[in-house]
Amino acid sequence: MSRVVTSVDELREIVGHPNAFVANKVHDHLSPVEQLWLSHSPLGFVATMDAEGRVDVSPKGDPPGFVHIIDERTIAIPERPGNKRVDGYLNVLERPRVGTLFCIPGRGDTLRVNGSARIMADADYFEAMVVQGKRPILALEIAVEEVFFHCAKAFLRSDAWKPDAWNPAAVPSVAQLVKMMDSDADLDELRRALDEENMRKILY
Repeated sequence: MSRVVTSVDELREIVGHPNAFVANKVHDHLSPVEQLWLSHSPLGFVATMDAEGRVDVSPKGDPPGFVHIIDERTIAIPERPGNKRVDGYLNVLERPRVGTLFCIPGRGDTLRVNGSARIMADADYFEAMVVQGKRPILALEIAVEEVFFHCAKAFLRSDAWKPDAWNPAAVPSVAQLVKMMDSDADLDELRRALDEENMRKILY
């Protein structure tokens, strides 16, 4: 028997209320502690929404500290060569609101930064985001409106950082997955194109 939650009161009846510390932990700028976190994070996720309300989440990664801190209220995330779909950037052009989450491998806690964004084709800080001699092709500049740390429970439940819990062979390789979705694709060509070492040659 299904039961759909349709009201705040019903949701709170099931979940309860946060304690005062959790309820009040959100603030509108990056503290020194949060800037320290960003300076060591090599991986983040950016959520965007188009004009129709459809949501997209895209991973972003580079060497630790890839997020450029312009000031306590502004950050920039570099864009590198990719598949050219730019779903998130197209969404930002329609709705500039974004939600982000930044990880440090081995840590269960994460940092969430939400705000409004604009797409930068160039800026004076692009030189600070050079990797392997390459400037970013774009940057997502975010005006910070909400910042807070998220607890570690999801990572603890998933054992995401425990190598002995990993099972990457549980699903077929990327090449095999593509072949399963497109029967006309050449599996050997896919394997060559999606080989990690080959992909590393075109990261920047």
